[in-house]
Order: sequence, then C-alpha cells, then structure tokens
Amino acid sequence: MMNTFSDGNRAGGSLKPVLIAVLASFVLGAAIVGYLAWKGYIGPRGVTTAPQAGVVTTAEPTATASPQKLAGVAVGDKASDAPTATTEDNTAAAKAVEKVAEQQGGLDQRIAAAEQRIAKLDLQAQAAAGNAARAEGLLIAFATRRALERGAPLGYLDEQLRLRFGDAKPNSVHTIIEFSKNPVTLDVLIARLQGLAPQLKDDSSQPFLTRMQRELSNLVVIRRETTPSPQPQKRLERARFFLESGRVDKAIREVEQLPGAAAAKDWIALAKRYERAQQALDLIETSAVRERRLLRDGDGKPVQQLGPADEKTPAVK
Repeated sequence: MMNTFSDGNRAGGSLKPVLIAVLASFVLGAAIVGYLAWKGYIGPRGVTTAPQAGVVTTAEPTATASPQKLAGVAVGDKASDAPTATTEDNTAAAKAVEKVAEQQGGLDQRIAAAEQRIAKLDLQAQAAAGNAARAEGLLIAFATRRALERGAPLGYLDEQLRLRFGDAKPNSVHTIIEFSKNPVTLDVLIARLQGLAPQLKDDSSQPFLTRMQRELSNLVVIRRETTPSPQPQKRLERARFFLESGRVDKAIREVEQLPGAAAAKDWIALAKRYERAQQALDLIETSAVRERRLLRDGDGKPVQQLGPADEKTPAVK
C-alpha cells in the first residue's frame, strides 16, 4: 500500500513541470502572435493593414515591387524620352515641309519661265509667218511688174493678186488685171512717139490765128538758161528721154505742149493707161510692206504681223 502511494506521488510530481512548460510556451506564442498582429505584420489574406502613424516601413524594391509598378517605371522612362523624340520628329517634318515648299517654288518658277519661253516662241513664229507672207506678197508684186514690162500675161499672178491684195487694194488690183489684158510697154510708147514726131512738130492742123499767135510769141523769148527750151524738137527729145527713164507722166506733159498734140491723142491715152498701171503696182508693193489689216497670205488668211515700216509710220491709204 505504501509502495503504491509512493509510486503515484512520484508519477504526479514528474508531469507537473512538463505541463507548466507547455502552457508557458503556448502563452508566449500567443503573446508573440498578438504582438505581430498588433504591429501589422500578420493579417488576413487579401486584407492590407495600413501602418500606424509614426512607423516607417521600408520595402525592398526588387522583392516587393509588383509588375504593374515595374511597368509604370518603364513607361515613365519612355515618357521621359518622348519629348526629345517628338522634337526631333517635328524638326525633321518641318525641314521636309520646307524642302517640299522650296521644290514647289522652284517648279513653279520653272513652269512660269517655260510658259514665257513658249509664248515668246509663239510670237516669234507668228512674226516669222507674217513677215514671210509679206515677203511673198512683195515678190508677187515684183513678178507682176516684170510681166507687165515685158507685155506678158499674168497667168497665176492674176489669182495671187486677187487673193493677197483684193481686200487691201481692190482698185489697184482691178487696174493691173485690166491692163494685163491689153498691155503696153515702154518700147511701144517710144516707137509710136518717134512715128508721130513729124506730125507733132507740124502745126498746120491748128487754126490760122492760133499759129500766128504762136509764131509771134516765139519771135522774142526771154528765159533763164536753166529753163527748158520750148522748141518742138527739144520737147520731143525731152519726151523721149523721160520715156526711157520711166517717167511717163513728164513725157506726157511734154507731148501735150507740142504744136501737133492733137495728132498724139491716142498715144497720150496709151501713155496715161501705162502710167496708171505703174501707179497701181507701186501701191501694191507698198501695201505688201505697210498694210496693217487687210493683207492676206497664200491661204487667204489675214496677216497679223505688222510690217517693218508700220510701227512709226501710218498705213498707206
């Protein structure tokens, strides 16, 4: 009995320290956990506990930084580089715009210069065409004069005269064409004048009183040395000289002053007809050079180019 009690006391005395140690460990663990929870180091998952005022918390950037924060830092770095890149792009774009503007301006200038050159060439071409038409008209007039001087038919010159000068000088063209149908040459006029010489010097066809007055007026003649002689022979010589030199109008005046001028009525008519044709040719030649509006080219188109003598002198009417 005593032994049993002794064993029971011995067993109860050995468990008590163990229980006390376990209880003390639990209380210490609970205290530590409560302290950590109070400090904010331990909390429920998904719930963030804000640190109390006055407590400074530090976190390692590499271990605790989230991917979003790292992305934000990268975006911030890129944003810091963005102004420099944007400025460079704007400068490059501005330079490109300026270069395009310069090229456009140079292109416009080249186009304007090309248009001016084309307009100048067009004017030169028109002037050359007008001058060529005038030169052709002048050649037609010269050819017509040569044909009339030879007494030859005009042929194609007839049509060219009507086409080129019909509007500018219709009367002159009509006179030339009518004269060409029955032409008279200087050789014919000179030959006929020589054949009429005896009749022109003879005044027997005139009335007696007219002949008496002429004789009395020629008895005493006072004139200057340079004044042409009124004798019939001298007048005939001067008339022939004027015909040979082409001054038909002066030859006609000399023949009209001869005593037998009545016998030269037909010759005077032929000479005046020849003189009118020559005057018409002169007008045609002048028109080829100075006509402003009505001259035409070989196709019948108006000649727009002014003549070389038309800028400072009025047109021939």
